[in-house]
Amino acid sequence: MPREEYIEQEYFFRVYRERLEENVPSQDILKTVHEEILSTTRLPMAVDFMRAEILHSGRISDAMVRLPHYFTPFQSFVIARAEDDVSRFEQITGLQILEREAKYRAGSASMSGSFVYQFECIVRNRLGYGDGLRAMANDPCFDKSWKTWINDLNNKLGANELSEIVYRASEHFLTRRRARMGTVPETPDNAVALFGEQEGRIARANIGRDPMCFFAALQRQLNYPQVPLSRKVVDDKLSPFLESRLVRLEQRLKIVEMEQKGGIDLTKFYKKENDSGNGNGALEN
Repeated sequence: MPREEYIEQEYFFRVYRERLEENVPSQDILKTVHEEILSTTRLPMAVDFMRAEILHSGRISDAMVRLPHYFTPFQSFVIARAEDDVSRFEQITGLQILEREAKYRAGSASMSGSFVYQFECIVRNRLGYGDGLRAMANDPCFDKSWKTWINDLNNKLGANELSEIVYRASEHFLTRRRARMGTVPETPDNAVALFGEQEGRIARANIGRDPMCFFAALQRQLNYPQVPLSRKVVDDKLSPFLESRLVRLEQRLKIVEMEQKGGIDLTKFYKKENDSGNGNGALEN
């Protein structure tokens, strides 16, 4: 789409998110934001359709799915997951994800950057690999080679980590192989380098590390957009009370293991001579 469409999409998703945080009803947001969007774009028509759909079904994702010529399958997937009644993924984060993606596409977006951003959104917000990868593969920003590679990714992730898969699909991998072999045989796996030299170098350096380190390195080095995190996922931690109980259980297990190995060494609990003050090495009370 033209750059002005993505600029207006970024504005729409941002305003929608901000007004939801102010507890403004979605129907009212869609009614007022229609007048603020640039009329030379197709977004006002899409907003009108979403407003009609939300009055009918209460979900804007249904309208987005029925507008595939304007909203991408990934955009529809993210909002659908946010509107799912059993999902822990909230709509505020979904709108922020689409806002940052639209901003990235309005600039100098690349297919590799779009892939990394969308994939990290799925991973870090636990949106589901199967449906998420299918939505990504159907995104019109990817060409045929990318679509085929993304469709095969679900099977490859079971045996290899993402950084290794990205490295083997990069120009850096082909460059190293040419230097070692003198030529690269044309095979389906390496006929086309989907990622550039720098992406391949970063991926190779992160093989065996936490995948989040890989994403963070790409953001630092290549200015890829940072992924918003679901507040419910971030806050999904153990309570301090439960953590303290787990610590006590761990200590008890250590004592049991020491008893099984021949008893507990009580000398660890003796005071040192300079701490006791009497030099008798008595036990602490």
